[in-house]
Amino acid sequence: MLSTIGSGGLCAADKTPASLVGKPNIVLFLADDHGRLDSSVFGSTQVKTPAMQSLADAGMVFDHAYVASPSCGPSRAALFSGLMPARNGAEPNHTPPRPETQTMVKALQAAGYEVVAFGKVAHGANAKLAGFDEATDAVKEQLATTVQDFLRKRHQKDKPLCLMVGDHRPHVSWSRNSAYDPGTVTLPDHFIDTPETREHWARYLTDITSMDKLMGQVDKMARDYFGSEDFVFIYSSDHGAQWPLGKWNLYDAGSRVPLLVRWPGRIEAGKRTDAMVSWIDIMPTLVDLAGGTVPEAIDGKSFVNVLFGKTTQHREVIYTTHSGDGNKNVYPIRAVQTKQYKYIRNLRPDCFHSNHSDIDRKDGAGAYWDSWDEAAKSDPKAAEVVKKYYQRPAVEFFDLEKDPHEQNNLASLPEQASRIKEMSVMLDEWMKEQGDTQATFNEPYLLSGPTPFDFAKEKERRLMNRKQ
Repeated sequence: MLSTIGSGGLCAADKTPASLVGKPNIVLFLADDHGRLDSSVFGSTQVKTPAMQSLADAGMVFDHAYVASPSCGPSRAALFSGLMPARNGAEPNHTPPRPETQTMVKALQAAGYEVVAFGKVAHGANAKLAGFDEATDAVKEQLATTVQDFLRKRHQKDKPLCLMVGDHRPHVSWSRNSAYDPGTVTLPDHFIDTPETREHWARYLTDITSMDKLMGQVDKMARDYFGSEDFVFIYSSDHGAQWPLGKWNLYDAGSRVPLLVRWPGRIEAGKRTDAMVSWIDIMPTLVDLAGGTVPEAIDGKSFVNVLFGKTTQHREVIYTTHSGDGNKNVYPIRAVQTKQYKYIRNLRPDCFHSNHSDIDRKDGAGAYWDSWDEAAKSDPKAAEVVKKYYQRPAVEFFDLEKDPHEQNNLASLPEQASRIKEMSVMLDEWMKEQGDTQATFNEPYLLSGPTPFDFAKEKERRLMNRKQ
């Protein structure tokens, strides 16, 4: 039976109880707003992510993993249900899913597991819907201590454990102190290069490295507690970072995420896979690994055979959705993609594309946007970046092999017409099957009016005048 030692360390007894045989302990570590490319595992040469790299070297790297929806609430509701947003009910952010859809934890518990969550795992009050045996939304400074205290005092040692840990980083606001030099960081090509942008980018990278350090600590605690490396460790992020074209967008920078899985002796070390998987597939995969019963009629499907090297393929097509986030993000989008092509449909091209970063310009978040507006007054290239951000066409179509950063919209090319039509029909049929009404939540910002930021400033000015 697993036990703790009084000296503060963690250890395991020599004999594994029969109830644990064939049921691996599982650790699921989730980041908040971590852009996939901002890791050494996925090609970055500037941000330090040694824990991720160690995990990748010892396990499997998924090069084509996607979330269901690139905002915190819908993404995590999809994770815990195996259902896309229209089917689980959590479409715009901060909207709760239907309680009966949150079945992942219950399926693991039915398989004999104790399931606990510390930090930001489910989204806010939705943690209660998930049904954890124990859950604490500990802040980042307390997460390591919270996890260690739980393992030391754990009571249900006769059960296999599914430990879920969610770091709030690198969600805004980014740490004020930076471990990176703003003057030497490399910005994405589609950014406007200003000192303010560089400062915020350096702070964002700092939070990634801090999050990576915590993940390494949790991994070490789990090794000490379980007494070996014989457990499943999974790392992923709920969507991309809060930067233009990232979070709240269906470009790869928003919807394509890191996914690393390690299980020594069971999953081949240092393996990369091109299999396309979605976050809705994680739930049935975990239940499958646990020897449980996967709920029927869900959208997700287990990719255990990919993990064990029995197949190199999983999905041929990925669907993603975004339906908004309060009154600062009113811009519904849908997309369908293969490995090579992506079709994006902007449901309200008559409106400004906008979100919190350009409206809520806080230090450590979107404050750099003021410098973008200033640059756009005199620099035509900067002006084009801002215009492209705010105004989207009804249809976007990208060749991801030739244009991985999705900068060249091919929707108007005659040679792509048949392919675009085919993918448009695919999306229509899928939305019909999903019961997706393509609703616009809250009032959008029409292109005929002021920018959402100017609208918000004017609204704030009028409010202040009333108070005086």
